[in-house]
Amino acid sequence: MFAVQAVFGGELTFELPDNDRMCFYENVDKGVQATLEFQVITGGNYDVDLELTAPNGQVLYKDIKKQYDSFTWTAQYQGIHTFCFSNEFSTFTHKVVYFDIEVGDEKPAVEEMGEHHTAMTLMETSSVNVFESLKSVIDYQTHHRLREAQGRGFAEDLNERVLYWSVRTKRKRQATFLGHVMRSGKLEHLVTTGKFAGKRSRGRQREKIMDGLATWLGTGKVPDIILAAVKDRGLWKDMIANTYKQGT
Repeated sequence: MFAVQAVFGGELTFELPDNDRMCFYENVDKGVQATLEFQVITGGNYDVDLELTAPNGQVLYKDIKKQYDSFTWTAQYQGIHTFCFSNEFSTFTHKVVYFDIEVGDEKPAVEEMGEHHTAMTLMETSSVNVFESLKSVIDYQTHHRLREAQGRGFAEDLNERVLYWSVRTKRKRQATFLGHVMRSGKLEHLVTTGKFAGKRSRGRQREKIMDGLATWLGTGKVPDIILAAVKDRGLWKDMIANTYKQGT
């Protein structure tokens, strides 16, 4: 896939799908300096490809699988400059990318500041200092928002992986335990039914061990298949190992 979008200076956060390429366009006058910064916030290894080209087709910047970078150039030709982010090397992972492009000198706090030929008053000086400080605050806020978003994405992904791994490990240990008990002929009723003798307290119906293992091993709700397989130690170990490797 391929997408385009015009940009008139400023910043943007967007989602870049897997196996996709997205381009943006910025008009830069000849002799004007521009700066492009970007950072991958979430997705995969937090990397994308970037290519920046001038109006005449000259490649000004090109790099692959970068997590973040900053590039400053002075336009040699007036016209549309194109910068394209690519995630074509990824087959299933989406990326969230932030970029900020600045073209030319930043506007002063007051439009008439450039025509100010006399010394500034104390009030004017204080206003300019406050303006510069607020710009620094905005930069710091942007930086920390990106770091927070990146950290949150990493933490959520790690939590999902740990949860997934713990469930698989739990089922593997249950299956191993079932094999030992069934072959030894002890506690068979408890393992196959998941019930103790006597009356159970009120509440939601609990999942039986056999039902959970049947679902995990892909045999459906057919405990007879499990009971038959568990008698063969080699077959039972292969079933557990294959299911664990497949990540089901």
